[in-house]
Formats: sequence, structure tokens, C-alpha cells
Amino acid sequence: MIKSLLQKKKFFSEVTASDQRAWESFYRNRWQHDKEVRSTHGVNCTGSCSWKIFVKKGIVTWEIQQTDYPQNRPGLPNHEPRGCPRGASYSWYLYNSGRVKHPMIRHELLEAYQQQKTLLHDPVLAWEAVMNDPAASLRYKERRGLGGFLRLDWDLAQEIISAANIYTIKKFGPDRLVGFTPIPAFSMVSYASGTRYLSLIGGTVLSFYDFYCDLPPASPQTWGEQTDVPESADWYNSSFIMLWGSNVPVTRTPDSPFLTQVRYKGTKVVTISSDYSDASKFADIWLNPKQGTDSALGMAMGHVILKEFFVDKTTPYFDAYVKKYSDLPFLVKLEPCENGYRTGMMLRASDFPDHLGITQNAEWYPVLLDEADGGMVIPNGCIGSRWNNEGKWNLRNEDLRTGKAYTPLLSVMDRKSDVAAVSFPYFGGEEYKNPHFNTSDHTEVQVRNVPVIKCRTEEGEVLCATVYDIMLAHYGVERGLDDPQTARSYNDNIPYTP
Repeated sequence: MIKSLLQKKKFFSEVTASDQRAWESFYRNRWQHDKEVRSTHGVNCTGSCSWKIFVKKGIVTWEIQQTDYPQNRPGLPNHEPRGCPRGASYSWYLYNSGRVKHPMIRHELLEAYQQQKTLLHDPVLAWEAVMNDPAASLRYKERRGLGGFLRLDWDLAQEIISAANIYTIKKFGPDRLVGFTPIPAFSMVSYASGTRYLSLIGGTVLSFYDFYCDLPPASPQTWGEQTDVPESADWYNSSFIMLWGSNVPVTRTPDSPFLTQVRYKGTKVVTISSDYSDASKFADIWLNPKQGTDSALGMAMGHVILKEFFVDKTTPYFDAYVKKYSDLPFLVKLEPCENGYRTGMMLRASDFPDHLGITQNAEWYPVLLDEADGGMVIPNGCIGSRWNNEGKWNLRNEDLRTGKAYTPLLSVMDRKSDVAAVSFPYFGGEEYKNPHFNTSDHTEVQVRNVPVIKCRTEEGEVLCATVYDIMLAHYGVERGLDDPQTARSYNDNIPYTP
């Protein structure tokens, strides 16, 4: 035993004492580089962190975070170090064998196309033959998700794509060609080229968000934009943060320090997440609704806000905000239906015989009422101003035609209005039962009383209601309209109540 240990010790000492150190060159070469360049990871990442990239003979060898961001103002943490583990290992993605670098096609589709091309000698006719052959079409479609791709040269790939586009345009129309191009942050050239191509042929241009569906739809539906949100450093100015639909430490890693650091100031954080996500551990309160029921939680919150801050009492800040920045004051036409009425299109200048004085594109000017006298107003800065090149994009609450200042009327309830029964869809009843979440015993159509006014249009007398009045009825908020389908308390068994 002692002899064995002594032999190992001798062997170890001989190795360390040896002059053969060539093996160290591998580690030295690994970190050698010819130059340093600045770059970012703009492919499907909105972080846009600044990275120092070390390059050797045109190959990225490694990367490290840049640390020369400008200083923030006093009292606000700095942005750096800005980066994430995915960015620190991004060069591995660049040279990974699984990265797609060439056109690829399912071999069943390629074989079918080439057979028809040999017979018909025309790319469009060949593609049409494949599409109209049920057996050939099924052969490649049933292989989806099972791999089996072949590398394709660029000329043949472009030929097949062109033939497919022409065939679709001829048979279904150009608007059935739907596509998206890489995000603008990646390359404006690649983004603009694809967008322009689809636009010129009459195709439908989607955003990259429509493709991989990671954008909560509430943001563009509510604010009218995509992700034009405050800069993440502004989180540090908050006293209350509700995190819903985003796992910030994982998906917004470079911004997460502002979320974690602001808690030292006493800011309260609420996270709504079905799972105990990385963001949940930073929360003072973690709400974990069962998967598929968070929409019910959101509607219940909306019900409480509308009842307590708009109906039971008015909140001047909230009132002023929604009048100026939302569509709540706009009028909506009501259409007769089997249960009374249902909401139709917005009331527009084009609905009136004289188009309310608008001479061009009157259908692009929605109408609301002035709180002072109840008169019709066309707000300055409507989308019609874009089509007519008026350049009047502002929110000064001025009538487009006269320049007169006005205050939008939120509700017609106090204007000697009538009441109409309006139907709303409900997607939580037994008709939509599935194994994943509970349903309620409410009918598919909910009928609520809504205050309305009568407007004389080219179609005759039409009932109209403000978006605000319609929304309150949809949420089931009680307003003294003798409506049994609205909630008297939060415990009532009415859709959208807590």
C-alpha cells in the first residue's frame, strides 16, 4: 500500500517537473483574439444589451458585457452590468450544428413537385398539380412534425416559393398570402424587404409577434401600440408593481435589477402566475390562479375598479384620463337582434346626411358628445386626419371642425336617455366545458340594460350608447337601471364579479 502511494507521488512529481507543456497552448489559443467589436443580440430579444465581442480570424471566440453605459441620474440605479447567460453563450448558437443555414424542404413535397415539373415544364402548373392531388398533398402534410428535411439550393427554393405565391393569388386572391419578416431590431433591410414584397403584391403583413404569439394581446388592444412601454428603469420610480404575463428574471433578465432593487425602497410587488415562477419569489403577494382562469380574475378586477372608482364615486384623475386617452366617450350604434339589441359599428361622420361637414373620408371620423351641451363633436387627431394629410395629431380635446375646446361626455345616463336591452356573449357557460377548468351555469348570451340616445342618421333613427356605458353593462356593474342581470354585491353569481 505504501509502495503504491509512493509510486503515484513520484509519477505526479515527474509530470509537474516536466518541460512538456504544449498542452497549455490549447487553453491560451482558446482566448486569443485578433480584434474586439461591439455588438448586440437583436434576434428575437428586446434587451439590446451591449456586448464586447472577441473575434479571431472572423470567428467569434467569446463575449463579455460592455461596461460603458452612461450614468443614470442620481437616485436611479445604473443599467450595467447588462446582459444574461444566453447572451454570454451566444457564440455557441452561431456555430451550432443544429442552426439552419440553408433552405430546407420536406422530401415528400420536393419529390412530388419535381415529378410534376418534369411532366408539365411550368413551375406554377406543377405546384397546382401537387395541390390538387389529394394523395400527393396528404403524403407531405402527414409527415409534419416528423423531420425528414433535405437541403435545397436557393434557386429551386425561390422557384417553388414563387410558384406557390402565384398559384395562391390566381385561385384565392393576394390577401390570402400572409407573412412576416424578421424583427426590425435585427435588420431593417431584411424587415423592410419582406414587408415591401407582401405590400406590393397585395398580401397581408403580420408582425413577428403574430407568428410566435408571445405578446399579451391586452397591450395593443388597450393602448393601440405593440410594446411601446416605459423604459424599464422607470420601474424604480414605482410604489406598487403588478407583474402579470411576464417572467421578468428569465425573459427580461437585463431589466430585472430594476424590479429587484426597487423592493429595497419599500415598493410592493404582486405577481400573478399559475406556476411559482422566478418572478414569483420576488413578490410580496403571489396570486396563482388555476391555468385558464386568469381571464376571470382580470374581469373581476375590472368590475371592482369600475364600480368603486367610476360608479360609486368618481375619481377626477381616472375620469380625466379615460376621457382624453381612451375610446370610452365614443358613440356606438346598436343593431336590433333576437334579444333586443347588440353592439354594432362606431357612429361616424359618414352616418349623417351632411357628413357633419367632413368632405373627405368621413367614414374615418368617429363621433362623441360634448359634456357641456350634448352636441356632436369630431375629435381632433382621429385616424381620418391621417388619410386626409391634415397633420393634426394631438390630444388637445378640440373639435376638428371649429377648434373649439370640449370635454368628452362619458355617459348618456343623465341626459334623459332611454334604456335598451343589449346582448353580450359569454364564453364561460356549459357550452364551453372542458377538462381544464370549471364552467358556470350562465347562458351563452347575457342581456343587460344600457342607457342609450337616439341619433338621426342617413339610415333613420338609430340608438347609440357610449363605449363606457356598454362596458359597464358588459361587466355587470349595477347602475340603478332595474337590471336583474347586474351585480348588487361582489358575492352575486353574475359573470365577471369577484
